[in-house]
Amino acid sequence: MTKSGYRLDWETLKQDWPLWIVMIGLIVSAFFIYPHLPEQVPSHWNLKGEVDSYMSRPQGAFVMPLTVLVLYLLMVIVPVIDPRRDNYVRFKNAYRLMRWSLVLFLGGLWVLTIMFSMGYDVNISLIVKAGVALLLAVIGNFMGQFRHNYFVGIKTPWTLANEEVWHQTHRLGGRIWVAGGLVCLAMSPINALWANYLYFASIMVMALVPMAYSFILYRRIAA
Repeated sequence: MTKSGYRLDWETLKQDWPLWIVMIGLIVSAFFIYPHLPEQVPSHWNLKGEVDSYMSRPQGAFVMPLTVLVLYLLMVIVPVIDPRRDNYVRFKNAYRLMRWSLVLFLGGLWVLTIMFSMGYDVNISLIVKAGVALLLAVIGNFMGQFRHNYFVGIKTPWTLANEEVWHQTHRLGGRIWVAGGLVCLAMSPINALWANYLYFASIMVMALVPMAYSFILYRRIAA
């Protein structure tokens, strides 16, 4: 990052050196773990915490580590082509935290999946629901710092068309995401249908309310 705008250079990448250790560690671990995995590796769990989908051993070993690496590379590359690239300087710390949160979350999810596949007693349903809830709350906590851009944040036609709508929508959206994430976290250990409904209803509120608010606010400003 520089004052003239986002730049993809050694200084940008150097700040993420712990993530590079994590990503390289995931890929190296995949090669060591591969021979010990079963032929079918769980890939999805239903609301009851039961496995309802599988993937092949090569997919189970390598898809997620490579996905994490590709996602990270996209997150450091796409701002370079963003027409609002200069704005990334204004929320560089929040953007870095977002990279870290996503890489660590997905990396941790892969580790749990591998542990479950190898016979460890891991409550995947509980941990994943709690992890998603924490991820949403963490992102919500710094969402208000996001500045107008075309890749990160609540991108509706109305936030993209007006910077004031963008700013106010992200301030409200951040509060809603934190509150919704905490509600989801509280529901995570409750193994009941109503708790699952409330969990996913909270996520729907987090998605739809900021979208509707951006539309209403834009109409108010444009009037």
